[in-house]
Amino acid sequence: MKKLLWLLFTLLCAGHTFAGQTRFYKANHTYIQYTGRVDYGNPMKPKFWASGAYVQFIFKGSYCAVQLNDEMLWGNVLNYLEIKIDDQPAYRIRLTGKENHVVLAKNLPKGNHTVLICKNSEAENGYVEMVGVTCEELVKPMAKPKRKIEFIGDSITCGAGSDESEVKCGTKGSSWHDQHNAYFAYGPTTARALKAQWHLSSVSGIGLMHSCCGKKIVMPPVFDKINLAGDTVKWDFSRYQPDVVTICLGQNDGIQDSVKFTSAYIGFVKELRGYYPQAKLILLSSPMASDELKAALIRYINAVTTSLRQSGEKNIGSCFFSRKSFKGCGGHPSLAEHEQIAEELTAYLKKSMKW
Repeated sequence: MKKLLWLLFTLLCAGHTFAGQTRFYKANHTYIQYTGRVDYGNPMKPKFWASGAYVQFIFKGSYCAVQLNDEMLWGNVLNYLEIKIDDQPAYRIRLTGKENHVVLAKNLPKGNHTVLICKNSEAENGYVEMVGVTCEELVKPMAKPKRKIEFIGDSITCGAGSDESEVKCGTKGSSWHDQHNAYFAYGPTTARALKAQWHLSSVSGIGLMHSCCGKKIVMPPVFDKINLAGDTVKWDFSRYQPDVVTICLGQNDGIQDSVKFTSAYIGFVKELRGYYPQAKLILLSSPMASDELKAALIRYINAVTTSLRQSGEKNIGSCFFSRKSFKGCGGHPSLAEHEQIAEELTAYLKKSMKW
């Protein structure tokens, strides 16, 4: 009897499931791919704050689970993730505590399966820490797409307020982040349409020279950090050199003194050029802007691009969105509007980059 109990205990510890024998792969395994500004200070537990940061791997078998930690920066305000397996529709989950054992799939057909886990909520919700994967076998991943895009911006770029599929705007007891969905925001949607990797460098409320809602940071001083919302750890720009960088700032600045705003914008573009010598820099209008603000942003951006071209900058462009997008929570773009924004930006980049 003791031998039988010991055998059962051994099988459970080894991760035996009805799907077959499984094993635990630590987060630093070479077959687990990370995309985004990831802190590798503890390589056994890589962590990421940014909206849209994502993890990918391929596993063999019918069962897969992941172990993830949530910083729980604001108590019970936990992070949301988007999960995509193979060609099945992506689905959204909310983490449940500090430590999370999340079963991603079970009873799948035999063979190889591709997993993508994307952080839907933003940096100000705290980090998600990857601990490892439980499955039958990790498989060597395919090479990442060669094309790379970075999307710089504010809450619009984060995908804030866009997803009411589970929690409607203003629901009693809900949190401000319950409608965040970075995976289906315009940036990642554009990147997927163009078969490109993506980074989102964005924080809700942030501006170029003036942020909203009492926020003390603005984009230029924090842009070189792993966590743009307040972390002091610097990002290594050699880890990701994008082909295209889009900049969607100005919504939170509002209408400013044109000389001061354009000077600040020129300074930020020059900073970006230092980090990204080869990237095409695209200045965007704000999809949320009122008619008055949109007109002002177009004037500012035209002045910025003209000045930079006159000083020798050749790899720069601008894209102005045709419609105002405001049907999500707090006047943000809805999921449907993010699709429309992405369609316009995708068409522009196809032509501009000859993709």
